[in-house]
Amino acid sequence: MLPERIAFVLTLLLRLFGLWFLVIALFFWKRPKPWPRCAPRTRFACLLPARNEEAVIGAAVQSLKDQNYPSALFDIYVLPNNCTDGTEEAARAAGARILRCSGPVRNKGDVLHHALSQLLTAEYDAFCVFDADNAMDGAFLARMNDAFQAGARVAKGRMLSKNPYDSWVSGCYALYNGLTEALFNRPRAALGLSAKLVGTGFAVHRDLLLKMGGWNTETIAEDAEFSAMCAALGERVWWVPEAITYDEAPRSFAVSLTQRRRWVSGIMAVCGRKLPLLLRALPGGSLPRTVDAILFLCVPFFQAFSLLPPILLAVSAALRGALPSLLLPSVPALIGSWLCLSLLAAALSRRLGMDARRSAKTILLFPLFMASWLPLQVVSLLHPARAWKEIRHGAPPLRQSLSAGAR
Repeated sequence: MLPERIAFVLTLLLRLFGLWFLVIALFFWKRPKPWPRCAPRTRFACLLPARNEEAVIGAAVQSLKDQNYPSALFDIYVLPNNCTDGTEEAARAAGARILRCSGPVRNKGDVLHHALSQLLTAEYDAFCVFDADNAMDGAFLARMNDAFQAGARVAKGRMLSKNPYDSWVSGCYALYNGLTEALFNRPRAALGLSAKLVGTGFAVHRDLLLKMGGWNTETIAEDAEFSAMCAALGERVWWVPEAITYDEAPRSFAVSLTQRRRWVSGIMAVCGRKLPLLLRALPGGSLPRTVDAILFLCVPFFQAFSLLPPILLAVSAALRGALPSLLLPSVPALIGSWLCLSLLAAALSRRLGMDARRSAKTILLFPLFMASWLPLQVVSLLHPARAWKEIRHGAPPLRQSLSAGAR
């Protein structure tokens, strides 16, 4: 029947699409080539966009002040925007410089645009971007200095969880970040491809920003958009696993859905805006790097469309009166998938050094967290989020965070 034929073709296309990511992930065993330790030379400006972050901004600033890096070679700027609390006062009391936005702010990209338009004329070599709820490992700037001295122009550090035991949701973020580092960033670093430029714990060289005319992203996924712009210019995002940022994850599943829907909608918007640019860049740039960037931006669309084959098969079976015979085998398949994802979660938690007893609920519910991406992608396809919404943060103790030594 026609629905079955369409389902077969779609399944084949989806598997071919996924093959690219699978083949790259198989290189997770390959250790990226290290670069040498260098004396501190890079002068950094550390930027912390902040909206109503009075509760956490002081700790973030302090973690930067505690860097094992000469204080004369870096400055800390807090970028308050649309605040209704004491973020600015708390940041100033912690020892940060305050840089107010000179125009309207719709999203984090606007904040970075306003800040860098003021700072690019200063004598900084590179700009580091963090979230206001982050804590940075004491060697973050030193390891970024190594990367820039080795030739990097864009570099992404490793992200660990600040609060993996607050709830099963925050624990799932820790596992998801670990999965991204192991199967996305690590093999790509080994193969000379770009790391995933998540919106915190990354650094950009001044020369590249000048070449790009500053920071000029427009979507609510400024990190993915900037990464696409780098790919179009042939710039590789270096992965620096020893430059570690501890990120605070949402504790509530509802808040998580809101946040991840914004991510998915943003990447879809970036794909619509930057896909033509990347396609034009294919002949002249690094072909594997550009293809990888294109396929990454297409992931939400392909995952949303992955629901079509089972729906078409169910329609075909219903028309033939064979729906029960189709549904019955799917039950053990779902159970098997749940068990496999739980085993993967257990392996990831051990690799990250998470406490097994405190992570039991996280491990059991990790399949639910992963499965929830699918409806988010469908909803984002049909009704995309277009505005950045504030997510309130608490201030959990840093002693809960994952160990920097976990690999």
